[in-house]
Amino acid sequence: MRVSSVNGMQAKFRINGEKMMAALVVMLSLAAVAFAQAGGAELKQRFAALKQSAAANQQKLHKYQWTEIQQVTYKGDQKPQQQFMCQYGPDGKVQKFPMGPQQQPSGGKFKQRMIEKKKDEMEQYMGQVKSLLAAYVPPNPAKMQQAAQAGKISLSRNAGAGLVNFTFKDYVQPGDQMVVAFDPTAKKIANLNINTYMGQEKDAVTLLVDFSSLPDGTNYAEKTTLDVKAKQIVVTTINTNYHLFGAAAQ
Repeated sequence: MRVSSVNGMQAKFRINGEKMMAALVVMLSLAAVAFAQAGGAELKQRFAALKQSAAANQQKLHKYQWTEIQQVTYKGDQKPQQQFMCQYGPDGKVQKFPMGPQQQPSGGKFKQRMIEKKKDEMEQYMGQVKSLLAAYVPPNPAKMQQAAQAGKISLSRNAGAGLVNFTFKDYVQPGDQMVVAFDPTAKKIANLNINTYMGQEKDAVTLLVDFSSLPDGTNYAEKTTLDVKAKQIVVTTINTNYHLFGAAAQ
């Protein structure tokens, strides 16, 4: 009788334990679903604010003209600083016009031809780099929406700075990444961190963009740092002296 009673109690405890474990699994599953739904709701809300901000800000920028100060370092050698007057053209692309005297090649005709050839090759390559980066900066609301629909977006918090980070994977080409740090209170982009490449992934290109605001609240890329490791080129750009032009200035 005692053996039968003990066996019965063990079986009862085992059954109760299994029920408790099953209940715990259900509770955890429900909690996980609730957490995912809450996270998805926040992502949707924050992402809508980011897209709206980017679209409205882009329209404001098209009314401005500004000065770009560019510093190029090639294989550790700092080149002469250049300045450009910039504005958006009718096609929506930035137009650049050189300001000040342009550097002339020195030396004999043969050396000048070699310098010009290298300069042309470098300008062609950098033109391709800039064309690639134009797909990232400024962030395009439609392209960001495509990434979101493909499930290539995630959200994280930068509690110390009061920012949220949107990470886009395979944004322009496979294996790339763009991180948009967004201020949800001011509804403005704080900075961008882009990791991409030219042709092959080993030809890495990184771009850091720090944003600032004009008196009317327009957000703009104040400083960009482009690092083309394959060519040992670093380009630092400062954008300044923003002012309304054309019909917007009247």
